[in-house]
Amino acid sequence: MQDLLSVYTREKIIKADILASVRPSAEKGAPTSIQDIHGYHAHIYFNAQTLDQARALCEAATEKFAVQMGRVHQKLVGPHPDWSCQLAFGHEQLADVTLWLALNRDGLVVFLHPLTGNELRDHTDHAIWMGAVRPLNLSALSG
Repeated sequence: MQDLLSVYTREKIIKADILASVRPSAEKGAPTSIQDIHGYHAHIYFNAQTLDQARALCEAATEKFAVQMGRVHQKLVGPHPDWSCQLAFGHEQLADVTLWLALNRDGLVVFLHPLTGNELRDHTDHAIWMGAVRPLNLSALSG
């Protein structure tokens, strides 16, 4: 029994060492809890053919959840690779808005991220994609 326990303990230590070596080290001041999140943005991506669909989705979200709807941008804005419309909302709406968008996006790409104050990490490490992952213009973000 003692030998079995020492093998188990040794394997557990080895696994912990491996995990520690592949995890990125925590940046100083990097968000570590949900208290570091001040809100969320969901960006709905569209093109000329899906403009009306995207506008209707965003307007329906504002009516259903009282989220803030930004402009419907028919040009590239910030890091976004496609035309987009932004929905802004808080913690209390995250689950409902996310699930509703997942069920109602009807093929549109949705890019969702928290607002922690670190734009680069929010748009990369902390992001959630619904649909195809699109390449962002990260040079438009501050770290």
